[in-house]
Amino acid sequence: MTRVFVGVGSNLDKLKSVRYGLKLLQVEFTQLCVSPLYESESVGFAGDNFYNLVVAFNTDLSVYALRQRLKEIETKLGRKDNALKFSPRKLDLDLLLYADLIDNNINVPRAEILSNAFVLKPLMQLAPLLVHPLLGKNYQKLWEEYPQEKQKLWVLDLNLMVNQRSK
Repeated sequence: MTRVFVGVGSNLDKLKSVRYGLKLLQVEFTQLCVSPLYESESVGFAGDNFYNLVVAFNTDLSVYALRQRLKEIETKLGRKDNALKFSPRKLDLDLLLYADLIDNNINVPRAEILSNAFVLKPLMQLAPLLVHPLLGKNYQKLWEEYPQEKQKLWVLDLNLMVNQRSK
């Protein structure tokens, strides 16, 4: 079993989309650890605010099979194969970490971990002592070093209707 972390985001029909996406992930991977839910401004384009969180789970799937399964879940919620990277979306599932795998061809660890508060903070909350495979620093330290005034981020106290538990 491999421990993975996946970023979940939505800015279209946000709460419904995030809940349904989590439901599909839970059916597929059962034991999800879910971070708090955050709202943040869109990055890379002018658009509605996003809801973001991070989930962790174990899988027997290869990294390639997992990425394909995440794409299938996105498609089930209406994402088009030709969707622009920086555009509104019902559901965005980004593989952030696949154990300690380093693979630039598939962007693991995902570069956005270090550049976006809405990825780094919820990841840090799920796994504060986990060490970034490239930098050798844990996520708590990376969050402490992050320029937190760079991006606005609001925690949302919403029931996502999944078994929420920390690592």
